[in-house]
Amino acid sequence: METLFYIVATLQILLGAYLVWHAVEWLGYVRRRLHADPGFYSPRVAVLCPCKGIEPGLERNLQSLTEFVRQNYEIFFILASGSDPARSIVERVAKGSKAKAQVILAGSPTNCGEKVNNLRTAIEQLPPEFEVLVFADSDGRPNKNWLHNLVAPLGDVRIGATTTMRWLIPNQTNLPTALLAAWNAPLVTMLSEKGKNFCWGGGTAIRRSTFEQSGVLDAWRNSVSDDYSLTRALQHSNRSIAFVPECLTPSYVETDFHGLLEFTNRQVLITRVYADQVWRAAAFTHLLYCVTLVLGLILIGSEFIEQRPAFHIVMLTFLPILLSCLRSSLRLIGVTETLPAARSQIMGQAWIYILFTIFMPFLFLLNFVNSLVTRKIYWRGMAYQLIGPEQTRII
Repeated sequence: METLFYIVATLQILLGAYLVWHAVEWLGYVRRRLHADPGFYSPRVAVLCPCKGIEPGLERNLQSLTEFVRQNYEIFFILASGSDPARSIVERVAKGSKAKAQVILAGSPTNCGEKVNNLRTAIEQLPPEFEVLVFADSDGRPNKNWLHNLVAPLGDVRIGATTTMRWLIPNQTNLPTALLAAWNAPLVTMLSEKGKNFCWGGGTAIRRSTFEQSGVLDAWRNSVSDDYSLTRALQHSNRSIAFVPECLTPSYVETDFHGLLEFTNRQVLITRVYADQVWRAAAFTHLLYCVTLVLGLILIGSEFIEQRPAFHIVMLTFLPILLSCLRSSLRLIGVTETLPAARSQIMGQAWIYILFTIFMPFLFLLNFVNSLVTRKIYWRGMAYQLIGPEQTRII
């Protein structure tokens, strides 16, 4: 067991050091983007925001989409049903919006995700005047420059799409909400300047011509994942995806343990179905960390009982934890510089994003095991069977 521990600990330390270096590069990219001129590309933009049900801060979240400094855009709020509890809020926000806003009823989906069906229906109805499509989520609260910063890079025709990521901020510091925020935090540094990026459905901009040429509507026809299917379509057409960290989107959340597991299991299972290579790499990384920590603690306990020196084992066990905290701290610096309006609240909960991330690989491991034994997910009151990337069954 001791030999195995030395092997996995060495691998984990090397991996941890590499990830710290990656976090340093990520922070440098964030700072360069924050001081860069976003550009002047100003096409006609359609902002598409699917909505379903009441969630924390919904009205304020939707209002933020109506307050962008950019004027050349129109908002489309999309509901599956006229009886949705969110309808009255959505219609009130649309009516009070300075920017032109419409509410679209998409109807029930058939063998695809409800969110995907909402987006497909809205896009099929869009007038040809809209040159760029922007996808937003109802649980995000972007700042006033978000739309311009997300769209402007598309002035470079070599870019297929731009994307960003959510940053979860707990409305309350109960344990499941804190765990959810800590679980989500590492996803921010998965996107980078030169990495193989993926689209996030709550903050992606794409030229309509690129969207159509890449066959995204066809990719969505039997899909449950709007963003992964969009990513796959862009990859198949050799289009790049640019990460725009200045558009990082705060999302104010609160959940219970059931909601925590439903969200995290769903995300990992969708990743397994739509991005198997990403799933495999992440599973190996988290398994290696968990095995290193568990073996180290067992050996430390054994050496203590036998009254033998264990300093070297302690160092090899806790160095990966130290590297994890260092990586989390670098990430937190970048996030607070990107979201100055929320800096005080984020820093007041810094312990969540630094200390709790130490234990997140164990939650991820639980999610990976779940994704091996089921293909069923629950999403906003609906159950889906994920048969494959292009085949979904509504249960």
